[in-house]
Amino acid sequence: MIKDRRSGEERRNKGRLIVNIKIEWEGLNGRQQGAINDVNEQGCFVLCSGEVEDGEYVKVFLPLAGGMKVEFWGEVVNHIYEIGFAVRFIELSDAQKSILEKLVNKLHKNEKQKTEKGK
Repeated sequence: MIKDRRSGEERRNKGRLIVNIKIEWEGLNGRQQGAINDVNEQGCFVLCSGEVEDGEYVKVFLPLAGGMKVEFWGEVVNHIYEIGFAVRFIELSDAQKSILEKLVNKLHKNEKQKTEKGK
């Protein structure tokens, strides 16, 4: 769990899994490229140089197989200039929740396999 660097209080109620997924995202300044650095069912951190503000609503386009993309709406909850921003997903449909759950379960499984191989 990550503590809020400003207050020392925990901001997440679920841990995030480390990933490197190239994505597109869209904010007030248009669509841009980025990469998801970590993710869970509630949000993600997007690495990018684009400018956003805390509280801004953004779209994150997560790639699927066959060139398809699924769109997630989120609220910027923390931004770090020239590094990226944290997004809390909002208004998720059942299909979007299912996609995130499958992604997180797959990442957990991969992480477990890596740990077991390292023993």
